Amino acid sequence: MHKVTFNNKSKTFFNTLKSSVDQYFASQQIKKTGNWKLYSKTVILAPSAILIYSILLFLPMPAALAILLCCLLGFVLASIGFNVMHDACHGSYSSKSWVNNLMALSSNLLGGNTYIWKFKHNIVHHTYTNIDGVDDDIALSPLMRQCSTQKWFPPHRYQHIYGFLLYAFTSLAWFFVMDFTKYFNQKVHNTPMTKMDVKEHVIFWVSKALYAVFFVVFPILWLGWMPWLFGFIALNLTLGITLAVVFQLAHVVEHTEFVHYDHQEDMTIENEWAIHQIKTTANFAPRNKFISWFVGGLNYQVEHHLFPRISHVHYPAINRIVKQTCRQFNITYNEFPTMQQAIASHYRMIRELGKKPSPSLA
Repeated sequence: MHKVTFNNKSKTFFNTLKSSVDQYFASQQIKKTGNWKLYSKTVILAPSAILIYSILLFLPMPAALAILLCCLLGFVLASIGFNVMHDACHGSYSSKSWVNNLMALSSNLLGGNTYIWKFKHNIVHHTYTNIDGVDDDIALSPLMRQCSTQKWFPPHRYQHIYGFLLYAFTSLAWFFVMDFTKYFNQKVHNTPMTKMDVKEHVIFWVSKALYAVFFVVFPILWLGWMPWLFGFIALNLTLGITLAVVFQLAHVVEHTEFVHYDHQEDMTIENEWAIHQIKTTANFAPRNKFISWFVGGLNYQVEHHLFPRISHVHYPAINRIVKQTCRQFNITYNEFPTMQQAIASHYRMIRELGKKPSPSLA
């Protein structure tokens, strides 16, 4: 199998940056993993989700209020994914591996699968960011065209219109289609997965069954088909668009770069891996404290991609170090001051990519 590699012979940039970041943690005498800021989120978000779920299941209420609570539950579950699951899957929630493994299972409670997520996200996406043909996160063709090297189809003319509606189905597609597709094919896009052991197979099926019990069977038994259906759709559309928009703003925006790999032969990226991460990634709303809290620091995507094993609670501090080092090496740092500006940039980009390419580029 052909592969993609990076020009990491010297790693001058990353070695300089890592030294400065290590010095920061040493001088502050703090761990790179989570602290009370992260653990307090867990204490707030997890009980909130359980409380909202219980209220919806056991307390009679008007339909409109129930739909609103389902949407709120979708937001809370998304925030658990951003804050708890994401840090834990990267091993940055705690310095204790068993704690990370336990908290990472929140992915399974949300309907996903930790093993598949780690391979898809930690290994494939974080290594081959925005490499068309490898990165599963930009492999939405033919539904969406997310970079200029992807094949154009006539419906793409309208992707800036239907794109956000499509994003709303992210969690439903993830939990009920894509996880199973990856499980049975044992492949993430074009990359074969590492072999799952018996334990992981058991966890996959048991957790999928438990998700069905708590989010499908119980609500139907207690509330009936129609209330469940409307509530389930409201919850997942909210969860889906929240997850999709946050992750789209990290890489599919103006100024981020893309690379095409056709799998015909080995390919070497001219930049070292760390520089590739900066060129393919963007931050948004870094000074908005609510957004930073809610999305688990994923608005600091540059720092996250450079240091995925450092907890997101430290990103605002190392953000200054990364920017300073980028200036030192004359590397452009992509950042949008507000979330609205990042969304507008994503909209403009998918609208432009939706136009029919000239014959020489098609």
